[in-house]
Amino acid sequence: MYIIPSLLCLPGRCIGSAAEEPRVLCIVQDTTNAKTVNERLTLNLPASTTVNKLYEDVAHKAGYVNGTFCLAWANTGNMAPLDQASEMSLVLSGFEAGKRNFLQLTDKDGEQPQIASDESGTADSSGLEDSSQDRFIGPLPRDGTVGCSSDYSSPSYSYSSILNKSDTGYVGLVNQAMTCYLNSLLQTLFMTPEFRNALYNWEFEESEEDPVNSIPYQLQRLFVLLQTSKKRAIETTDVTRSFGWDSSEAWQQHDVQELCRVMFDALEQKWKQTEQADLINQLYQGKLKDYVRCLECGYESWRIDTYLDIPLVIRPFGASQAFGSVEEALQAFIQPETLDGPNQYFCERCKKKCDARKGLRFLHFPYLLTLQLKRFDFDYTTMHRIKLNDRMTFPEELDMSPFIDVEDEKSPQTESCTDSGAENEGSCHSDQMSNDFSTDDAVDEGICLDNTSSTERVLKPKSSLTFELFSVMVHSGSAAGGHYYACIKSFSDSQWYSFNDQHVSKITQDDIRKTYGGSSGSRGYYSSAFARCTLCVFAEFLEVEDFPEHIKRLMQREKESEEQEKRQREIERNTCKIKLFCMHPVKMMMVENKLEVHKDKTLGEATEMAYKLMDLEGVVPLDCCRLVKYDEFHEYLERSYEGEEDMPMGLLLGGVKSSYMFDLLLEIRRPDQVFQPYKPGEVMVKVHVVDLKSESIAAPVSVRAYLNQTITEFKQLIAQATGLCAETMRVVLERCYNDLRLLYVPNKTLKAEGFFRSNKVFVESSDSTDHQAVFTDSVLWKLLDRHGNTIRLFVSLPEQSPGSLANRTSCPKANADSEDSLEGAEGSRKSVEAILEESTEKLKNLSLQQQQQQQQQSSSTSDSQKSSEHSDFEHIESPAQEPDAASQSSQMENCTRAASDTENQFPSEERSDSDANNDRSTSSVDSDILSSSHSSDTLCNADSGPLPLANGLDSHSITSSRRSKAHEGKKETWDTAEEDSGTDSEYDENGKRKADSQYLYFKAEPYSQEDGSGEGQKCLLVHVDKRITLAAFKQNLEPFVGVPSTQFKVFRVYANNQEFESVRLNETLSSFSDDNKITIRLGRALKKGEYRVKVYQLLVNDPEPCKFLLDTVFAKGMTVRQSKEELLPQLKDQCKLDLSIDRFRLRKKTWKNPGTVFLDYHVYEEDINISSNWEVFLEVLEESERMKSMSQLAVLTRRWCPAQMKLEAFREVVLESSSVEELKEKLSELSGIPLENLEFAKGRGTFPCDISVLEIHQDLDWNPKVSTLNVWPLYICDDGAVIFYRDSTEELMELSEEERNELMKKESSRLLKTGHRVSYSPRKEKALKIYLDGGPTKDPGQD
Repeated sequence: MYIIPSLLCLPGRCIGSAAEEPRVLCIVQDTTNAKTVNERLTLNLPASTTVNKLYEDVAHKAGYVNGTFCLAWANTGNMAPLDQASEMSLVLSGFEAGKRNFLQLTDKDGEQPQIASDESGTADSSGLEDSSQDRFIGPLPRDGTVGCSSDYSSPSYSYSSILNKSDTGYVGLVNQAMTCYLNSLLQTLFMTPEFRNALYNWEFEESEEDPVNSIPYQLQRLFVLLQTSKKRAIETTDVTRSFGWDSSEAWQQHDVQELCRVMFDALEQKWKQTEQADLINQLYQGKLKDYVRCLECGYESWRIDTYLDIPLVIRPFGASQAFGSVEEALQAFIQPETLDGPNQYFCERCKKKCDARKGLRFLHFPYLLTLQLKRFDFDYTTMHRIKLNDRMTFPEELDMSPFIDVEDEKSPQTESCTDSGAENEGSCHSDQMSNDFSTDDAVDEGICLDNTSSTERVLKPKSSLTFELFSVMVHSGSAAGGHYYACIKSFSDSQWYSFNDQHVSKITQDDIRKTYGGSSGSRGYYSSAFARCTLCVFAEFLEVEDFPEHIKRLMQREKESEEQEKRQREIERNTCKIKLFCMHPVKMMMVENKLEVHKDKTLGEATEMAYKLMDLEGVVPLDCCRLVKYDEFHEYLERSYEGEEDMPMGLLLGGVKSSYMFDLLLEIRRPDQVFQPYKPGEVMVKVHVVDLKSESIAAPVSVRAYLNQTITEFKQLIAQATGLCAETMRVVLERCYNDLRLLYVPNKTLKAEGFFRSNKVFVESSDSTDHQAVFTDSVLWKLLDRHGNTIRLFVSLPEQSPGSLANRTSCPKANADSEDSLEGAEGSRKSVEAILEESTEKLKNLSLQQQQQQQQQSSSTSDSQKSSEHSDFEHIESPAQEPDAASQSSQMENCTRAASDTENQFPSEERSDSDANNDRSTSSVDSDILSSSHSSDTLCNADSGPLPLANGLDSHSITSSRRSKAHEGKKETWDTAEEDSGTDSEYDENGKRKADSQYLYFKAEPYSQEDGSGEGQKCLLVHVDKRITLAAFKQNLEPFVGVPSTQFKVFRVYANNQEFESVRLNETLSSFSDDNKITIRLGRALKKGEYRVKVYQLLVNDPEPCKFLLDTVFAKGMTVRQSKEELLPQLKDQCKLDLSIDRFRLRKKTWKNPGTVFLDYHVYEEDINISSNWEVFLEVLEESERMKSMSQLAVLTRRWCPAQMKLEAFREVVLESSSVEELKEKLSELSGIPLENLEFAKGRGTFPCDISVLEIHQDLDWNPKVSTLNVWPLYICDDGAVIFYRDSTEELMELSEEERNELMKKESSRLLKTGHRVSYSPRKEKALKIYLDGGPTKDPGQD
């Protein structure tokens, strides 16, 4: 993005009162097809200009014959053209001064505008009012900013000076994004005859190199196009591709001088061992002497440097006044400085330090002299880069004779050497010290001047070192960014031109003087090129007829390519591109494609093209297809085209447009059908027939109707299409999503009922009594409501052990069925289909005896649970006594729960408040994987026998989890707090499942999904009402998963196969949509007040101090000690850690850093903030816990031993306060270091704060001057801080260079493995590089 100041683009003139006249900005969009590219013309005209004059100006600017086109207002409903013969002023004709006025240039009477020939006078810019004097050379505003009132504060500003290629004869270059600096340099090189001719004389050998990667060849092609193309501007992408650049380089702006150096260096590399090998040096290289002269003895030490450009300072360092001219800057460039005082020079002849003078002398100037102004500087006050916009003049002819050392010029010079270009940042580089001189000063004569003989080289009566200005590079903007363009003088006609990307325009010497800088603008010339004008006559450009044969062949190829491109554009300009849809009869889905048809093709030919495009050959006959006008958004067939098969598509579609407000549909009929005519004004209705008996809704039947038809007429129309009875027909309109409206008023029109272009209705015609019910209470409404809210989901079931599904979901019958159940349990796992059939059939056949038995069990369960509130299950026996009864009871319970619809049908499922609370209390101590000793699904009581539990816990688990709360007498336990933790309970206030409070549709069908192994994963195709809660949805899935809903988790699968767990049981499935995927995983689901926690072991002295152990569940209100008790068996079973509860602690984990130590009496959510996916450290203690109070502070200390160059192991120190004195006392007691010799420092970075032993002694802030730890620079306010300490009297070990290198390798390897001390490298500006091998090679280790 270019930074273009508003004052930059406003050069102009003041002509009497004309400057005060308001201006009218007219933006004219060419909408005709007369040209290859539809241009956008911009005219800034005086308000008094007449409409007739506006037509003349537009004709001149657009290159059309006046009178062959029309101008009309754009973006308005009025398409009437402006009166061309009108003599009214623009303001009186409706134009607004100071604002943008948008017009369209259109065809006149259906005929395209006639393009004016070059002889018609369009090439003369004098035809525009004031255009000969309104010149513009600055950067052009973007289209997005044109027309802002603030941009036109100068009334003399005019766009009409930007001439076409036919006017100037030159071609512009397209700006890829931020490549203005490249365009400016390329145009300067193109306008340099010696460089262009030498480039043409070089011949590319295709056998040696790929033309795509050849920089000279791509420059050759570009120059040929710039000289011969008829385009207004051409692309530079082929050139930048040969540089090895990708598209991102186009968005990097670089310094034009830097590009010049790098490109010259690349050309020299490519031209090695060719005739052009020394071309750059011959044209641009000069020589200077860098010397130091002793002021006492006169001895001079010097060396010869070469340069390609001369960098000139704008403002001397520390000065506030800038140099006024280039001559002053050149004089300062060679002004010697005196080396005295501390800067004295050691004279080899005097053998002592002496005062001396150091400076530069020019020895030789190049043929083309390049001066670079150092306008970019650094402000040490603001510490920012700045641009110096000071005024600095430069002459049209520059005499360099005062700046050359005549004495040195006469003396021998060193041989020329090549400039380093890309490698060196300075303007000059050093040659070796030499006393070997040559007398050759005529380096210019080595340049090939094709049309100049030695007899024509006549000296002018000027200095032999006079240079003529021929190119100026201008930068507008700031140091942060800006825009480059070039002002170049043509050697053929001595005319100055502004090359501003794709715009080329004539300019004058006054415009050149505006680039001096100064005033309030930010535009100033950045670099200028002078050509030596006195030694010889300038070389002439090669004309087309004088081109070498290889250039003629290249020109012919480019001409043919351009003609082919032009023909292709002509075809595309006359091609209609429109969306095409088709309901494919084989794929049974709507297929979309793009139909590209020439505007002269007929409808019949376009139909055949669409027929082939949709791959219908051999599927349906061509005569069974037709194209109709279609609205894809509303799924509406607008009209058909009967009798218009021979009409051209251009007329049928309303012309060739970039986009259309409608689409086309390829309609297909059966051979026995006849196409129905679609007339404009009709509405389309999709009719769905509803069958109340089967509760099904048929596929839609399309019917077309008129908005003025009545409901009675509409019913008769539907009756004809569907065969239903119109008298008993009920018609329901779905106006929007799930908005159902019964159409019962016979004489009301469809328009009054809210019909639109495309509509959807449901019809039902039967003799049932459902007609008599209120519509919202009828079966029809319920069926339609269910249909509108039902979604289809794909559910992947978890893998389970054989027989588990049959055991946990099948419901045994009284006698024979129980034997079947046993056989199923012993055999292999039953299929999902069998589960569906068996569970449905067995639920229907449950006997009264089973119900009574369940009532008795429910009664005993209630009694035992009530008594357990006081005893806290202390006396309940283990359920392992009667496994058969337990298994049978579990099966019965699952079947009963699956069978309940609107409410629980069996007494065994009735729950009281205390029942619900007791069930919920077990959630906090449940683990994802239940151990084998706690795997029973029943709770056995000594009096009542087996007691089923929905969550799969036994009495032992409940007893161990609640013993600390048994005698507190509180009804609400720690896991049933009022605040919501982000998950919701699946029970309501009465202890019943919320899923049972309302019946919502659920239907599951099995289907098999093939995986990579060839085995099908068991999946369900579920149709479910999306208003169902997650809890009810899980309850309905229980028979298929085979475990209670509390023992499995639901994960939603997104498009990128990422899975996220759904945990809010009270939320509905409204966020799901059709064909969403769900994965079921075994493991206990979270309940209200519970959080899943990841436990890591903290190993402070291990190379990997953070080790993952397990996932567990903590609950709100639980104490730290309770959570430790719950962790003990899990650690033993899963991690093989047999710990004592007093020999480990839990502490805060912040990424890898250990934090606050959690004390046993701390309560989660009260003393410790806990959140979803929480992480915690578990630290094993070597002794009993020493942390007893929150006022204590635990820090990790590590001794540094300089004499041994090693760090000792971490040791924890517990402080009673934040006193530095106490810390030192504890460290002194721990290490034996005297208190007065002890120094400490805080570790940096992430734990364990690793640092190289070669750096720790100097890099850390040792012995900070503070009295407490909680102030700057320590800020130790929490547990876990790392403290290094040392003995100040201990000397650092002296290492030899070999020992240091060896230790450095070890430390680097150690720190690299631990991932610490990764150096941070801020993002730097991308370096400008040209790759000679076709592109950069990516580092394989690069991320």
